[in-house]
Amino acid sequence: MKCAVIGGGSWGTAFAQILVDAGNEVCLWARDAEVVEQINNKHCNEKFHPGLILPVDLCATTHLNAALQGADLIALAIPSQALRSILGEMAESIAAQPIVISLIKGIELQTLERMSEVIHEGLGIDGERIAVLTGPNLAGELIARQPAAGVVASKNMSTAERVQHAIATNYFRPYTSSDVTGCELAGAMKNVIALAVGMAVGLGMGDNTRATVITRGLAEMSRLGMVIGAQSATFAGLAGLGDLVATCSSPLSRNRSFGERLGQGMTLHEAIVATKTTAEGVSTAPAILGIARAHEIDVPITEAVVDVLAGSISTADAVRRLMGRSKKSEI
Repeated sequence: MKCAVIGGGSWGTAFAQILVDAGNEVCLWARDAEVVEQINNKHCNEKFHPGLILPVDLCATTHLNAALQGADLIALAIPSQALRSILGEMAESIAAQPIVISLIKGIELQTLERMSEVIHEGLGIDGERIAVLTGPNLAGELIARQPAAGVVASKNMSTAERVQHAIATNYFRPYTSSDVTGCELAGAMKNVIALAVGMAVGLGMGDNTRATVITRGLAEMSRLGMVIGAQSATFAGLAGLGDLVATCSSPLSRNRSFGERLGQGMTLHEAIVATKTTAEGVSTAPAILGIARAHEIDVPITEAVVDVLAGSISTADAVRRLMGRSKKSEI
């Protein structure tokens, strides 16, 4: 397939490599001219993946129209809150009937919409041509071609299977799903739980605390997912538990690292500066809380994260509040 990857960050670059390794013709778009020059002339992206050599067949451009021209598959790897704006720039350049796949794990803050919903509105394309990719996909490991798996979800299983075929390599194994809602909610919400785990780590807490937050975070994700129409099996699979464990456990996770900095005493601004790249959980947390409140679902971990980010409580206060909640049955 002829593919366009929109976004030259860590994940966009890693996914572009997957597409090339799977035998596709790939053009990556990035705003940063230095990133584009490095990819085209030095076959690297030192800003996000220093020391690693990218496929020589991968090309890059700063011209959005050039990247999109004739693309059969368009992959979106940009921050969630910037998506709608980019889609506005893209709309006139999409002449054919491509598949559009979201690599973005977030919720639009203003509308509380999932990324597939924003894509549907922003490009005016049928939902059956939209897919999402999620799962335990830490870019730093995938760029090194370490074995991993993911989930391609679409309302149209033919679309999911076409994407599955286009991105399968000897180190990346994609599965298919029809549960777009569950996959997107899990992908977005695990970042919020990873912030909470990072805060606990930053406070010096150990494995018992981490396991507790991960497990209760999974319960929180499942509880909200069931109400908005997700499938329960999704949360037990790669898109749910798999992605949650990877994001909460790995120092490569931006959200886990961001939360850790807050737990160590950094302010929100200081953590943003230190992290350098987007930690999606920061903007996603209040959006998830908004969805939960609209459906009257209890999400105590998410609520505590939102209050910490807002500066209304400290990370230590958040732990005390969660541990002091009323006693109840686990199930």
